[in-house]
Amino acid sequence: MKNFKNLFAVSLLAMVLFYGCNDDDPVNEVVPEEMIETPTSEEFRQLQASVLDQIRQETQFEAEEGIEFESEKGVLLEIYAGTLKLDGEAVTGPVDLEFIEIFDASRMLATNKPTMGIRENGNKALLISGGEFYVNVTQNGEQLDISNHMKLVVPTDLTGGADQEMTLWNGQTDENENLAWEEDRLGPDGAGNLFVEGDQYYGFLSGFGWSNVDRFYNDPRPKTTLEVIVPNGYHIQNCSVYLYYDGEPYALAQLDTFNETANSFSEHYGEIPIGLEMHVIFITEEDGEWKYSIQPQTVADGDVYTFEEDDFITGTESDVYNAIEALP
Repeated sequence: MKNFKNLFAVSLLAMVLFYGCNDDDPVNEVVPEEMIETPTSEEFRQLQASVLDQIRQETQFEAEEGIEFESEKGVLLEIYAGTLKLDGEAVTGPVDLEFIEIFDASRMLATNKPTMGIRENGNKALLISGGEFYVNVTQNGEQLDISNHMKLVVPTDLTGGADQEMTLWNGQTDENENLAWEEDRLGPDGAGNLFVEGDQYYGFLSGFGWSNVDRFYNDPRPKTTLEVIVPNGYHIQNCSVYLYYDGEPYALAQLDTFNETANSFSEHYGEIPIGLEMHVIFITEEDGEWKYSIQPQTVADGDVYTFEEDDFITGTESDVYNAIEALP
């Protein structure tokens, strides 16, 4: 009799499960990670390029007259008369000036213009910025050269006040369109090409492209490496991982090395201070919007951090700015 009761109970449970799970009931399906759509490299880069387009300032001037240009933030750029060249010949007539200025971590992130300086040994480490600048001049779409330095005057209050340790740096872009900075000390006097006077930085740019007023971040604590694992489908060309050092709103580090086997980004130079309080930021694109996640972390030796697909949120450019600007 006992066996009969057990058999009846099992049969009844099976009937309940069968009739309770019909096609009309909603089913919570777990989407396999390999089925999640990730953006193409082009979609991600276009999103970043769209921000650069929004902050690009443009004007025309006569090449033989030069220009004294004042930016939206109050930066002064002077290109001297008669210094523009095309194939070694002096240029005359109207020319087109492009100018971009970036001062804070939120814009650095959205445009993929972090502050990673290249040390003499080849290591990359965080720079504290007094402003990032792009300057270019063309005529009828043709790239021009310049035969003399351009003068750049930057109000120091745009980045928290004057810093006597600042120098001028030139931007170098790699095959993944990530920007790093090399120090340029070949100024017009054969020594430095940037100095501080009062509440302004005076820099002398030696050519067109990206320039930066910077110094290395200083921290005496022991250093370590980091690894950040991202979901499958993401890689160095369709997403980025940045480090925001708490208390440093005019700087942004980037992890620019990717391990395909581990699906991870890394800081392999050993330049991260142990004990540092920071935020790790993952960012990519989804359907024309920003997709991102921000993790607060305190650095321990050899840390490995992980982002999961469930961690991500989507938002507008303003949402990203607000999230970064709210960091300590």
